[in-house]
Amino acid sequence: MDARVISKAKLPSRHVTVGPARAPHRSYLYAMGLSAAEIAQPLVGVASCWNEAAPCNISLMRQAQVVKKGVAAANGTPREFCTITVTDGIAMGHQGMKSSLVSREVIADSVELTMRGHCYDALVGLAGCDKSLPGMMMAMVRLNVPSIFIYGGSILPGSYKGRQITIQDVFEAVGQHSVGTIGDAELLEIEQAACPSAGSCGAQFTANTMATVAEAIGLALPYSCGAPAPYEMRDRFNFASGEKIMELIARNIRPRDIVTPKALENAATVVSATGGSTNAALHLPAIAHEAGIKFDLFDVARIFEKTPYIADLKPGGKYVAKDMFEAGGIPLLMKTLLDHGYLHGDCLTVTGRTLAENMEHVAWNDSQDVVRPANRPITQTGGVVGLKGNLAPEGAIVKVAGMAELKFSGPARCFDSEEECFEAVTHRNYREGEVLVIRYEGPRGGPGMREMLSTTAALYGQGMGGKVALITDGRFSGATRGFCIGHVGPEAAVGGPIGLLRDGDVISIDAVNGMIAVDLSDTELAARAKAWKARTTDYQSGAIWKYAQTVGPARDGAVTHPGGAKETHCYADV
Repeated sequence: MDARVISKAKLPSRHVTVGPARAPHRSYLYAMGLSAAEIAQPLVGVASCWNEAAPCNISLMRQAQVVKKGVAAANGTPREFCTITVTDGIAMGHQGMKSSLVSREVIADSVELTMRGHCYDALVGLAGCDKSLPGMMMAMVRLNVPSIFIYGGSILPGSYKGRQITIQDVFEAVGQHSVGTIGDAELLEIEQAACPSAGSCGAQFTANTMATVAEAIGLALPYSCGAPAPYEMRDRFNFASGEKIMELIARNIRPRDIVTPKALENAATVVSATGGSTNAALHLPAIAHEAGIKFDLFDVARIFEKTPYIADLKPGGKYVAKDMFEAGGIPLLMKTLLDHGYLHGDCLTVTGRTLAENMEHVAWNDSQDVVRPANRPITQTGGVVGLKGNLAPEGAIVKVAGMAELKFSGPARCFDSEEECFEAVTHRNYREGEVLVIRYEGPRGGPGMREMLSTTAALYGQGMGGKVALITDGRFSGATRGFCIGHVGPEAAVGGPIGLLRDGDVISIDAVNGMIAVDLSDTELAARAKAWKARTTDYQSGAIWKYAQTVGPARDGAVTHPGGAKETHCYADV
């Protein structure tokens, strides 16, 4: 693709590179070593979430250099920049987790501001951690310039006593340690073995779930999101993405041509089919919001309800992302879903072709058992289920992949923070059959809607995974397993029913029929609501306070601005 034939008459970079009045602007570009020819070419933002916070980010800068070579080879001018990441595994289990979901908005906002401020014509975005994937995709849809998403790749599994382990095993080992099942020495061995390479958490946790989404929604090149981070073959995908972005500029193919209601349904389908993270029910509505598309928790749940569970992936199954890539990758999963009518094949993708056209040469691999044929699933219903009832009028969500029992009923045991519940779990101060309630951890009330993996993993490590249930207006890690219901809305901080519960109230959960309810009359709930008083948080200043002022409900993706539906114009058309 020869970028010299691409006119800048309608490209954003004309505002900083074309005409006598832009001589000062060009002088800065010359100062960075660009030639006149490079300044005349389209400017492509190459954004990565590189940092030294965690292994999921550590390889992104190296990969970005290969993307830049691809852009340059296709006669574009790459301009690299970085944004933040908050890594959930390290933020987990303490106040730092309140920064996690907030970081999604900061990533999207910072990429938007960099692109706008410097008038870049297209975007290639590289991300690794849980919130950086949706944050980067949100920025692409918001800006609506030609864009390609690149996942940094998953970590390789660890090995301990002849079995594959992941970070999930470390969190669960903490629970085993708390009840004396393992000692200090064994815990140390597990923590030192679990994460042997660069890359994002290796099972179908949030990062790999959203990477699967990126291919299914059409923003990433086929196979690119499956290759593990240490594999040198990732460079092929990175270089190809750099080249392909120039074709998208020439053809004016934009993210909102790709991210349509049908594409969002495809994305929800692969989440459910892989038993993916419940966090996808936050991120898909948020991506849709950027395009001005109404696609909330109940729309996601509608797709989950009719999608078979076919990928035997951890945490509910036995395989990790590396195994699925080597079995045939995300296209293998999508091929069988498409062949059996679960995907819309007419959706445009960043290849310039439709999803069905991308799948034409994907052959089924009979010698693997990571992904089942969609007509012979692990279970007929999806791996993730939406719930609704008088305890969650705005919905809730649960991952059921790998669970044997899909119904639970028991008395509530209420905690007003994760710390309170974790303390009780650590000291076994709870009873089998109870429903542990963690509230005031929602988007506004947390603030920041923390994940609860430390608590759920401790329960599982204590052997109580199926013997208690846990519900929260916060959320769960993709590594969570057991009867754990998140995103309960309305949240406690705005007077939702979860904030009205008292110890002993009987809660019933039915993941077969999609129901969650408390055995209280409407009259009793109304009386408690009248007596309820709002709480204040410890965050009365700073970024987390600012987030709490604007964040909306989990049902709509916990978004912080009016979205594409309220735009008078988008950046791509400035």
